[in-house]
Amino acid sequence: MCGRFQLTASPEDIAEHFQLTRLPKYQPSYNITPARKILCIVELEDKSLKAVNLFWGLVPSWSKDTKNSHHLINARAETVHEKPSFRTAFHKRRCLIVAQGFYEWQKLESGKQAFHIHRQDNQLFAFAGVWEHWQQEQQTLYSCSVITTEATELMQPIHDRMPVILPPDHYSNWLDKYTSVDQAFMLLDNLAYAI
Repeated sequence: MCGRFQLTASPEDIAEHFQLTRLPKYQPSYNITPARKILCIVELEDKSLKAVNLFWGLVPSWSKDTKNSHHLINARAETVHEKPSFRTAFHKRRCLIVAQGFYEWQKLESGKQAFHIHRQDNQLFAFAGVWEHWQQEQQTLYSCSVITTEATELMQPIHDRMPVILPPDHYSNWLDKYTSVDQAFMLLDNLAYAI
């Protein structure tokens, strides 16, 4: 599970890393939590990339309301392509979720110990994500989920799951609407990228 993460990089660093010309306003934080807007990268119809703020906690387009979004902050890589809540988004609306680190809690006899997982150079990376557009009457919400997978060998002593972290050379394949569902699923299966 991924329930908290960090993004404190400058707009210039984010723009350079993801090859963007513009960024929306975003709130840098060491403690980004669900149910708030987070910085994501999506692909537009003309294949250009756009940075957007999406609500963390996916609301499927068919949902009657937004009340259960807090249950859908994560999507399991093993089932994201077939679960009704995520299936359409996985097929048509994949995104990159911009991060510099994330937190997991190890269960100990004395309680829980928090760990901050990040690159040694503290540079940017991206979680694999899916996003959705929900609209009802005058209400519109753009929301997303972080895709998680089984923990790598490095992470296993801390937690049994972790976010799928995509290496930069696979960003375009993940975002591309013409990448088949099978190919996108293979990316998740093969790219639990170790930071």
